[in-house]
Amino acid sequence: MKRYLLLVVMTFIGVSLKAQDLELANEYFKQGEYEKAREIYVKLSKDKNTVRLVHTNYLQTLYKLKNWDEAEKFLKREIKANDNIITYKADYALLLEMTGKVDEAQKEFNNVIDLAAKSDGTLYEMQDFLYRNSKTEQVIQLLKKGRENAKDDNKYAIFFARAYLYNGQKEPMIDEMLKYGLTEGNTDYVKATFQDNLKTDAEIDMLEKTLYSKVQKFPNEQYYADILIWHLIQQKEFYKAFVQTRALDRRYKLEGQRVFELAQTALVNKDYKNAIQMYEYVMKEYPQGQYYPYARRNAIFCKEEVIKTTYPVDLASIRTLIKDYQNLFIDLGQNQKTMEAMRNTAQLYAFYLNERDTAIAVLEKAISIAGGDGNFRDKCKLDLGDIYILRNEPWEATLLYSQVEKSQKEDMLGQEAKLKNAKLHYYNGDFDLSKEVLDILKKATTREIANDAMQLSLLIQDNIGLDTSEAAMREYASIDLLLFQNKNQEAIAALESAFQKYKSHSLADEILWLRANTYVKINQPNKALDDLEALRKNYNFDILADDALYLEAKIYQEKLGQKDKAMDLYRQILQNFPGSIYSADARKRFRNLRGDTIN
Repeated sequence: MKRYLLLVVMTFIGVSLKAQDLELANEYFKQGEYEKAREIYVKLSKDKNTVRLVHTNYLQTLYKLKNWDEAEKFLKREIKANDNIITYKADYALLLEMTGKVDEAQKEFNNVIDLAAKSDGTLYEMQDFLYRNSKTEQVIQLLKKGRENAKDDNKYAIFFARAYLYNGQKEPMIDEMLKYGLTEGNTDYVKATFQDNLKTDAEIDMLEKTLYSKVQKFPNEQYYADILIWHLIQQKEFYKAFVQTRALDRRYKLEGQRVFELAQTALVNKDYKNAIQMYEYVMKEYPQGQYYPYARRNAIFCKEEVIKTTYPVDLASIRTLIKDYQNLFIDLGQNQKTMEAMRNTAQLYAFYLNERDTAIAVLEKAISIAGGDGNFRDKCKLDLGDIYILRNEPWEATLLYSQVEKSQKEDMLGQEAKLKNAKLHYYNGDFDLSKEVLDILKKATTREIANDAMQLSLLIQDNIGLDTSEAAMREYASIDLLLFQNKNQEAIAALESAFQKYKSHSLADEILWLRANTYVKINQPNKALDDLEALRKNYNFDILADDALYLEAKIYQEKLGQKDKAMDLYRQILQNFPGSIYSADARKRFRNLRGDTIN
């Protein structure tokens, strides 16, 4: 028994000493004292219990010391003793390469890859080894051999994609990621990979061409069409997305659902013309379908947005829109399916035809139809508040806004009401009160409200206190109110007067920017360009830089028909402001003007 205990103690002491040696050797290795490390590694490499623990660092030490002979002897000994450890053979191939024996190294790598590709376990082990040693070409070779052995063209797709990505080969990476997405549950990962790694126009075009090719080659594989539609939506190419979605709708008898959903996305992105085509398709193909009443209402709404943003606004077209809404009410009734259309009608009466009493009557009728729908009722109250501002009755407006703030305290509509109240304070020249509310709204959950609040708060902050009377800011706010009331000609006269008075004021660039936009509204594009050019030359307008470039480009494209000038400005946005909110639309417009066609 004593002899047994003695043996156990001696074994424990031996293990402990080896552990100390190993720790010391590794510390020497980390410190770059390779000769000292080698002396200990040599001893530990001769013990079968520690040789695997020192394998990697011992080899690296010998490489640092350029002790090639010792490295070769060590590897050959280990390969002979551990024929099943495939990475030892790969180490030997690397050694041959480092010593200039390139042909022998390549032959050895080929042999190792052939062996590793026979099973998933050894393939994964060898793949990791090759990555650690920056051998991405050999990773691809290994995966090809593994796929060939498996006789499965889709096997290892995600590993292929990773290897091609590391190797900078985007086209085969795209193909392999698409294969990976064929397995259910992988689609979101595929989309995220494309978004993160395909940034340039050339790469985006490459993806699009590949997707069109897949859709044509595999017409019955809905997955490829879905990815193509998703990609086109990302690029805001809504008409192209419509063509593909329409084909899916017909093939799979989807009753217009996918087309309607795409139309909704186009509407949110303000591509009204293409949204109209989609809604009209749903109306024509499915007149008895569940989406018909909503498609019909939204189609009219999109036409309304096109007319309202085509300057100068044609009042005859406004009356035609109202007639379209009235026909909708005749066919579908004034009910909960059409009450949003009633709101739209009221806004047209109020803001464009100055028939405010009629607008109020329509809204009151809509409120009575809404019944227990408190959300809709509060939307109508906000509309009524806006109409009271048109009528120069701010106290009535703030009363309605405050009612909605109270009833929708925790919701987006409450934040919208709070923003409207802040703007009303701003119009009235109560800048401190306005800013106090705006600073709270900067943290609003809705990005659009938060952005609007931040912009107005900064405008007030940057332009009050420079003169004790705050005269410039009050005058500017009163002009903003005229524009809200659609009194564009009065606003232009006031802006021209304000600019002459405040050329040296910090508001000068804002006045020019507001005047340029107003000139666009009254269809005087050349005057708008003059103001934008003055901004560019004479004022520091970094915050407005991408806004101004985008507006200039649109004027040259849509108003003056100067294609080359518009393309140059869109190119400047893409090059100088890649993170701009206008980037996607600028890219789309640039490509369309250039005549790109991918199908």
